[in-house]
Amino acid sequence: MHQLSELGERRGKRRNLLLPLLKRDIEARHKGTFGGVYWFIIQNVIMVVIYSTVFGTILKGTWHQQNSGQVNFTIVLFIGLIQYNLFAEILNRSPLLVVQNSNLVTKVVFPLEILSCVVVGVALFNALIAFCVLLVAALLLGVHLSLNGFLLPLIVAPLALMGLGFSWILAAFGTYVRDAGQIVGIGVTAMMFLSPLFYPINNLPGSLRTLIEFNPITIPMQQARAVLIFGEQPDAVLLGLHWIAALAVALSGRWVFEKMRGGFADVI
Repeated sequence: MHQLSELGERRGKRRNLLLPLLKRDIEARHKGTFGGVYWFIIQNVIMVVIYSTVFGTILKGTWHQQNSGQVNFTIVLFIGLIQYNLFAEILNRSPLLVVQNSNLVTKVVFPLEILSCVVVGVALFNALIAFCVLLVAALLLGVHLSLNGFLLPLIVAPLALMGLGFSWILAAFGTYVRDAGQIVGIGVTAMMFLSPLFYPINNLPGSLRTLIEFNPITIPMQQARAVLIFGEQPDAVLLGLHWIAALAVALSGRWVFEKMRGGFADVI
């Protein structure tokens, strides 16, 4: 009973730390700027305008879906970008997470693993802002979004959970190998082009399609578009596999972080 009490107390302390750290991180992102937190909105608006102009207008990009015909390229693209940016932000920030908070490493009572939770929380906050921008863009473009979009949290949650697992792994390795951030940056860029972000996956040959299906953001992109644009129910099998993979990555990530954290103070 005493051990359960201590465990509950530690969890309570982590929850009490999470919200203040999350608020501080969000405010610090644009501290001292005229736009402040509104830059989250501005960045997403600029992003969708640029991508839709370049790929939709200049390059004449179109999106043809089987049994649905041609659909609005800008909205399809933006839905995919929300999933990609959520995952990419987590991965890009994680390698130097412990190094950038080195003052906390020597504080034995501070739960360093919560830093990855903060990164995921900020990425989810930005994704929520992006989704609000998506709703406005769809309204202006006359694109109908299905009420099945209320099921979107079931699709985003495993992606965030998987991101948390990768964040713990990258934060641990990045503390020892400072080049990890550069490698992750290259990988994140490759992940964007090896995903169905700019093109339907059905347009690809079988071998390449198989490769792209293993991309962590492929299932969330496809399922988010299915529920929002085409009014379909999430694919239970695909979503179930994604949840299983996310749980496996999260548990593995936490294990790796705990195994490697003992030497953090020696290398910082």
